[in-house]
Amino acid sequence: MVHVYAVLCVRQTLHLGLWPLGVRREAVSSPTSSQKAFSFLSAFSLFLSLLATVMGIKGLTKLLADNAPKAMKEQKFESYFGRKIAIDASMSIYQFLIVVGRSGTEMLTNEAGEVTSHLQGMFSRTIRLLEAGIKPLYVFDGKPPDLKKQELAKRYSKRADATEDLAAAVEVGNKEDIEKYSKRTVKVTKQHNDDCKRLLRLMGVPVIEAPSEAEAQCAALCKSGKVYAVASEDMDSLTFGAPRFLRHLMDPSSRKIPVMEFEVAKVLEELNLTMDQFIDLCILSGCDYCDSIRGIGGQTALKLIRQHGSIENILENINKERYQIPEDWPYQEARRLFKEPVALSDEEQLEIKWIAPDEEGLISFLVNENGFNSDRVTKAIEKIKAAKNKSSQGRLESFFKPTANPSVPIKRKETPQNTAKEPANKKPKAGGGRKKK
Repeated sequence: MVHVYAVLCVRQTLHLGLWPLGVRREAVSSPTSSQKAFSFLSAFSLFLSLLATVMGIKGLTKLLADNAPKAMKEQKFESYFGRKIAIDASMSIYQFLIVVGRSGTEMLTNEAGEVTSHLQGMFSRTIRLLEAGIKPLYVFDGKPPDLKKQELAKRYSKRADATEDLAAAVEVGNKEDIEKYSKRTVKVTKQHNDDCKRLLRLMGVPVIEAPSEAEAQCAALCKSGKVYAVASEDMDSLTFGAPRFLRHLMDPSSRKIPVMEFEVAKVLEELNLTMDQFIDLCILSGCDYCDSIRGIGGQTALKLIRQHGSIENILENINKERYQIPEDWPYQEARRLFKEPVALSDEEQLEIKWIAPDEEGLISFLVNENGFNSDRVTKAIEKIKAAKNKSSQGRLESFFKPTANPSVPIKRKETPQNTAKEPANKKPKAGGGRKKK
């Protein structure tokens, strides 16, 4: 399943003319064969870097593709017309910082030298959602659980290593390594988050600041019926119990790459697990809250859960010489965080309203403060206003009897047995125009 996403991402990146990252082909001279090869490598390394840094449950997408294909559907972007979607804001900002206007170590900035790639990406992508009749609701992370600090420390260490590798690549002029390591140093900061919160509120789009994990808050909104689905690249949205989960909705090329929709009820049905067992499966596979048992991947975890029913029973029966159980393994606390996450539920705290854009505020923030093109911002505001009127029409199913879902499920991987053996059209840019090294 992973290699299929890689091919799609590369194909669509080249098709859309990203040259090599975030730069339209028309903006440069005709490409040479070496430039084409570099563009392909850039697109492919972009996908791999995103995949490698996606937080959540290790290998869950592939596990579901192999064992629960009917729980996964390819959907068109426009099929979510009239739907309210809760979006993991930090994950989206991270994607924009990597993709938008980036080439090597260069990023879009304003006159003060402050990065604006996240603003351009968020502005353009949100308008695209609104034009499709989608009602986006962005959820921002709060304080991470204490159990996640170890994982965050590991990521900090990896960024520090990548920073050293990047410096070495720049010194010798290795373009391929510069691309690779510069993306690994990207971090979503408080300033990036604050900028995007301000932008979205000026656009009239609701923002929720979660008390803890954004994915948990998104899942709570979906379970309570306040939104139709959760959009993120982080698969643990399913582990938090989101009834519907969307991947690739916020991908910069997702107009062409299908949105992947998961339904947790069908996941449980296909895997023949309860929700508690699915949570244990995710913990065994590897999550953000604790280490997994060395030697146990997704397929083995699924086999063990089906055989024993819970982590406690597995620990009583597992071959401890073969599988090394982490010392003081906090799987019970991880389980509690998935089952009882901290999330807002009070109506007054949520404030889910889509309102008219603040035209003067947007022009002041984007044009005056961040160097965006005035004419393009003005035209974009008109698009927001037109989209608001369009989305107010509602979905046809509000007036007619619903029909069968025409979406196509992913086909099950054909193997002799499904249980694995235990392993040993060009758009103008709306943003400022200078680069930062």
